[in-house]
Amino acid sequence: MQWAILAIVVLFVIFSWVIIQGTRAAIAYRKAASAGDVDVIRQVLEESVSAWCSIKRPKEVAPDVWRGVQSMQLLDVGPDYARVGLTAESEYKLVEGRWVEVASPLEAGMAITARAADMLLYELPHVKLGSAQIDVYTTFRDTSGESSRSCILSTIAGRESAREVDWDGWSARDIVEALGGRYRLGDAGQALPIDPDEVTVSAGERAEATG
Repeated sequence: MQWAILAIVVLFVIFSWVIIQGTRAAIAYRKAASAGDVDVIRQVLEESVSAWCSIKRPKEVAPDVWRGVQSMQLLDVGPDYARVGLTAESEYKLVEGRWVEVASPLEAGMAITARAADMLLYELPHVKLGSAQIDVYTTFRDTSGESSRSCILSTIAGRESAREVDWDGWSARDIVEALGGRYRLGDAGQALPIDPDEVTVSAGERAEATG
C-alpha cells in the first residue's frame, strides 16, 4: 500500500513539473512575441501554417475553402504582422450532365480570405498579430496555352477593422470589403491580375466614393 501511495506521489510530482515547465514556456513565448521577437513569431506562424495544412477540415468550412486555406504559404513576417499567399480556382458542379461554374476564382478567393483572416488574427497560439496581408493567386493562360499564377485579391486585415466584422453573420464578400480587399474586374466581370504590393484604393473605399 505504501509503495502504491509513493508511486502516485511521484507521478503527481512529475506531471506537475511537466505542466509548470509547459506553462513557463508558453509565458516566455507570449512575452517574446509581445516584445516583437520576429524569430519567435515566425516559428509560431510556421508551426501553425504547417498544422493547418495537415489537420482535418472543420465541419463548418466548405471543402473548397479548406483546400484554399491549406495552400497557405508564409511570405513575410514582422514584429506585429504576417503576409501569406494562397491559391483559388473556379468551383464547378455537375448539372444535368455538364460542368457549370458555381464560383469564380475571385468568389472562391474571398471565401478563402475570410477564413484565413479569421485564423491568422484569432487562432494563433501565443501571438496576437496587428495585421495580416492575405494575397490570393489563381491560374491564367496566355494565347499560347502557357499557364502562370497571378494575384487577383490582396487584403490587409487589420485588427481594428476586424473588430467591426460579423464573422458569423456576414458573407465572405462583405468581410473582404470591410477589410479593404483589393481586386480589379474586366469588362466581362472577370478578375484581372493585380500587384499585391501596389498601394491603391480598396474596394470598400471605391464603394464609399460611388455611394
